Parts: sequence; structure tokens; C-alpha cells
Amino acid sequence: MTNNSCFSAKIDPSLKEKLENDLKEQGFVLTRPSHTFFSAKKKGVSCTFYESGSFTVQGKEMQEFIEFYLEPEVLKKLTFSHPEIDLDLTPHIGLDEAGKGDFFGPLCVAAVYADKEGIIQLQKMGVKDSKNFSDAAIQTLAKKIRSEYAYTVIRLFPQKYNELYAKFKNLNRLLGWTHVAALGDLSQKTGCKKALLDQFANKNVVLQLMKQKKLEVDLEQKVRGESDLVVAAASILARDGFLDGMQKLSEEIGVTLPKGASSSVVKTGKKLFAMQGEELLKKVAKTHFKTMAIVCSLD
Repeated sequence: MTNNSCFSAKIDPSLKEKLENDLKEQGFVLTRPSHTFFSAKKKGVSCTFYESGSFTVQGKEMQEFIEFYLEPEVLKKLTFSHPEIDLDLTPHIGLDEAGKGDFFGPLCVAAVYADKEGIIQLQKMGVKDSKNFSDAAIQTLAKKIRSEYAYTVIRLFPQKYNELYAKFKNLNRLLGWTHVAALGDLSQKTGCKKALLDQFANKNVVLQLMKQKKLEVDLEQKVRGESDLVVAAASILARDGFLDGMQKLSEEIGVTLPKGASSSVVKTGKKLFAMQGEELLKKVAKTHFKTMAIVCSLD
């Protein structure tokens, strides 16, 4: 809770010793009034940790103390300095995908790892769900993320995608298998055992696949998971991988492939079918889509 002159938050009493040591190092003088663990003061800032778990901060320089120490080091939330967001600053892996609803092009799954400092940096970079950006902005942000963060991108071009779909016979299981593969790779590279996935199906779909792979990671699955900055970073890498894949396929066949599953997609599909039949479509399209039957019809 915050007003202009005082900030208060609940803190686990087990952090008392850490807080005492940190504040002494920062030049605070500690006393122990009744009903408190301690009260600490230095020029411009005073704070009190009550036995109830309430921690209060006040003073002319409280903002700097909260923003640069209390939030990132203790609270793990940026609710005071950035009230419009509620960041989980715990180091973790974020996962998301792109291309699953597009008839043409690859399915791309991305995993990104960020620690506390990295998450704060993502916020400063302006990272958010990839749906909020133009294709050009996606490519620019993706380049920055790839240069500064550990990541894994798995891209299933249509030929491989169609082969795997024939095996799984279910998009969610195929998607879950790809997510688990990306998560396992990045967890092994970083040692991180905590992850957040933008939920796309029943949670058991992914959990069963993790069990089969003997992948021991604490995975949270959350609808609208892109509100988490690390998942949002993954959504940007996945989208960039999809866009790059679409460009590669378009150049390979000499026809610009449209995104989505619109009337222009059907029109392009019919054109490709007329050129080389189903064999060409299998190279550039997800053949289990209902769109496949439409483009291959004689109507």
C-alpha cells in the first residue's frame, strides 16, 4: 500500500536477518522499538519491520530505496516503481509459440531464460506480447533478445510438421511435445528449473509429456501467460522465427505466402495446387487444416 509519504508491504519474517544485514551495510542505524523486529534510519529514509510482517518506508528518499533495493532484492515485485505491471522477478524460463493457426509456414516454439536483472531489462526494452508489435518491430526486438538472453527456438517447417502430425494425430500433443523439447534443452543449458508456459490446452497434456521425458522442472501453465515478460520475450522470438520461415519458403517457391487462414490464403493455395498439386502444398502448408480440402477442390 502506498501514499505520497509512506509505503508499506508484507514481508516474510524469515527475511529479518537479511534485511538487518543489508540495511547496516547501507548505513542505516537500527533500533528495536516494542512490537517490531527493528526500526532503521538514515538521512532521507526510515523504515520499520513490525512483528506482524508489515514493513513501512517513509522519507524524502524512499523512492530510490524502494526502487533500487526493496523491490528487486526483497519484494521481487515492481508494484511501487511500475504500478501498471506486476513483475515476477524470480529467474525463470518463459515459453510461447507462433504459427499454429497459420495454414502456410512453420510452427515455431521459443523458450527464453531471464534472471532478475534480465527481467528488469526486458521491461526497459519495452518487451510485451508479440501481438502488440509490427513485423519490423518484432525483428528488431528479437535480435536484441537473442544477443542478450539464453534461448531455444524449435522451428517445424511444414514437411516435418506434417510428418509429426501424422504421428501425434493431435495438434495440442504435437505442440506440447515441441514445448517440452524446447524447455528441456534450455533448462539443461541454463540449469533453470522454473518455467512459465502460455497455456494452450489442458495442463495434463504437457505434464504427461514432461513425465515421459523425465523432465523435472517446476512448470506453471497460465492463460494469457504473455503478461509475464519472459513469456512475452519468447512470443517475440517465436513470431520472428515464423516470419523468417515464411520468407524463406516464399523465396524457395517464388510465391509470397500470406499469413493466417483468410480468403487470400485460399487463393494462394489454389494457385500452388494448380502449379504442382498436393506435393507443393505439403512443402509449405499444414495439410491437416480444413483449408487444405478447400484449396484442393475443383470449385
